[in-house]
Amino acid sequence: MNGAVVHAYSKAKDGAVQLTANFKVREFACQDGSDTLFVSTELAQVLQKIRAHFGKPVTINSAYRTDIHNGGVGGSPTSQHLYGLAADIVVQGVAPKEVAQYAETVLGTKGGIGLYNWGVHVDVRAKRSRWNSTSGRERAVSGF
Repeated sequence: MNGAVVHAYSKAKDGAVQLTANFKVREFACQDGSDTLFVSTELAQVLQKIRAHFGKPVTINSAYRTDIHNGGVGGSPTSQHLYGLAADIVVQGVAPKEVAQYAETVLGTKGGIGLYNWGVHVDVRAKRSRWNSTSGRERAVSGF
């Protein structure tokens, strides 16, 4: 991992805990219904910056994933979602490419940004990674 501060939570016990001005723990929970989840403090802060910049709601479609759920959705065995470092997001009324371009300014020389037709993958990994999957095939890109 990248040295990021990652906290473990219980969705049942901690779900209503406010991580930032606009994000609660429950929004980062795995979609498989499991109780335990992991969330990077830095990831929550990056999503808050995106929310503040656009002034519009950010929907987290997928954040933390258990191994089983990650495999079930076709995620990479080394997915940043497994560590609480990633979120797949949509910003209401904003084109995914515009979100990716802004995320680029927030993450700079580190983190992952993946552009999809449905939205944007954002993660806070230590190394820089960028990809475009809008054509249906993932291809590495230099940036957005």
